Amino acid sequence: MSLNAYLILSAVLFCIGLVGVIRRKNLLMLFFATEIMLNAVNIGLAAVSHFHQDLTGQMFAFFIVAIAASEVAIGLGLLILWYKKKNSINLDTLQSMEG
Repeated sequence: MSLNAYLILSAVLFCIGLVGVIRRKNLLMLFFATEIMLNAVNIGLAAVSHFHQDLTGQMFAFFIVAIAASEVAIGLGLLILWYKKKNSINLDTLQSMEG
């Protein structure tokens, strides 16, 4: 496969993730859409890195995977706490400020 095919795949996945971030009201689906966007960036970095015969892009992709895993762990922990408090994980419940 050529570099263009990988970059097109990466752009399509990024657009799908972006639509998911914009349209979703559920926080769990928002996390999934963010992960799709991060994976799209990883595909692009790895493809360009392989095309230029350099490992820099692949190392960046590795670090992005590690950061994404920690982001998901912290985010899911906060999501569980929010669900226990509000009994819902919809973004609409975040709109109300309570003191």
